[in-house]
Amino acid sequence: MAAAADAVTIRVATAADVPSIHRLLTELAAATGLSHKFFSSEDDLRRHGFGVAPLFESLLAVDRAGAAVGLALFFYSYSSWRGEPGVYLQDLVVSRAARGQGLGRGLLRATARHASRRGVTHLRLAVEHDNVRAIAFYESLGLRQCQNECLFEASDRAFHSLAAAS
Repeated sequence: MAAAADAVTIRVATAADVPSIHRLLTELAAATGLSHKFFSSEDDLRRHGFGVAPLFESLLAVDRAGAAVGLALFFYSYSSWRGEPGVYLQDLVVSRAARGQGLGRGLLRATARHASRRGVTHLRLAVEHDNVRAIAFYESLGLRQCQNECLFEASDRAFHSLAAAS
């Protein structure tokens, strides 16, 4: 059953929400065809998001029945060129049954509001090149693709080799 946007509350997630966060991230991985790249466990999320020094925060969209139907997971960054703090939206997901009700837009706006209270001046995110629906969605909200940057990553063997180099 689809959740009407006015029947949903967006709130800061707590450690008790970790199972819902994990479920929504699993849904996102499946929906994007990237389940083979999703290894995060509930323990990982609990340790890194709700421990002594949290590395991320998240907002949940919760329906009247108390079920989590949307998630924005983000962390703070700093632009040395701008001289200002930013927020990086790592994951934005709305359950399939709750799509089309404006929850993605609501979660994105709530993330910006939440971060702006901490002095943040900009938001960044990345989208898979072939995710045309997500690209169109973000562009409809005024986000622009950074034409002057190319994202690089070192992971697994490449990261450990880089870390071990003297």
